[in-house]
Amino acid sequence: MEKKLLEQRLKKIFEYAKDVDALLIMQGDENSVDKTFFYITDPDGGIFESSALIVKPDNVKILTSQLEEEIAKRTGMDVIVTKGMADLKKQIVENLKGLNTIGLNYTSLTLEQYRDLLRIVPDKEFVNISSSIEESRRLKDTEELNRIREAAKIASEAIQNVIPRIKEGMTETELASEMVYQMMRLGASEPSFSTIVAFGKNASMPHYSPGNAKLKRGDFVLIDYGARYKRYCSDVTRTMVFGKATEEQKDVYNTVLAAQKAGFSKIKENVNGKDVDLAARTVIDESKYKGRFIHSLGHGVGMDVHDHPAFSPNFDIPIKENMVVTVEPGIYIPDFGGVRIEDDVIVKKDGCEIISTAPRDLIEL
Repeated sequence: MEKKLLEQRLKKIFEYAKDVDALLIMQGDENSVDKTFFYITDPDGGIFESSALIVKPDNVKILTSQLEEEIAKRTGMDVIVTKGMADLKKQIVENLKGLNTIGLNYTSLTLEQYRDLLRIVPDKEFVNISSSIEESRRLKDTEELNRIREAAKIASEAIQNVIPRIKEGMTETELASEMVYQMMRLGASEPSFSTIVAFGKNASMPHYSPGNAKLKRGDFVLIDYGARYKRYCSDVTRTMVFGKATEEQKDVYNTVLAAQKAGFSKIKENVNGKDVDLAARTVIDESKYKGRFIHSLGHGVGMDVHDHPAFSPNFDIPIKENMVVTVEPGIYIPDFGGVRIEDDVIVKKDGCEIISTAPRDLIEL
């Protein structure tokens, strides 16, 4: 990471966490990953299990094992190589000497890690700086925006490569695997999340997991997917009809599309998130599908695919320039199917930049 960019990120964090001497970012195993570790260090690889960061306004120390030594040193930051958990804890004690108030990211800290810290450094005052980290990561810098744009570009191109490969009799899992293959072929490191593919009536379940259902004529084809590029995510959904759409399928689709356009038109800096949600929700609730939009309109996107809240009836906070958010209205009808159209957008002062560019009009395959 460029020195200037690191300084900007540290400045943002410490503006929100003014009353701490340093931050201690703990990295556990795969079940307790703190993305803030990578937000601050931006290594070009590595897993960094059982590692830690000691972060001051003008300095970052990476405490990690020999497994990650080479990658850690390529960041240009100070690196302390540890030999097992006992040595990691010893180095934490040594490097926190003389410091009193330590900021911890409680949302990513396990109870076991917290109890260990109380035992090995009982003289420190720990402060929860989770909200400070969330605020600093909510607004994306230029490098983050470029990576998310690329992740969205990969996703947008991948779906267009997949569409010609959709054929009668293929299973949902076959189509999901094709989606992942195309994203990685175009430069993604991995999918942002487990790809959702739902055929026919299965599309009525927003969080459906693909199975062995086979595609047949007249089915909805809902694909919810995303690409991860240099640790940053995209999140896109497209719904199609395999064969000629019925009038009811067209009506559902066009209602969702109109709702999404209403959401887009409301987005700009300082608009309240719940008002954006309301603009889209009103379109659906004024149609015969009232009550069939059963989730919030969108969420933040960044290093996490659900990076922060964004558009919801309960989100009472103004959105800001350079937030990246999804706009994803949907209509879900049990025993019939469902439609969701989702795109990633960057909030601008006077509007939004739609960065996922796959076609939005109804496609009949």
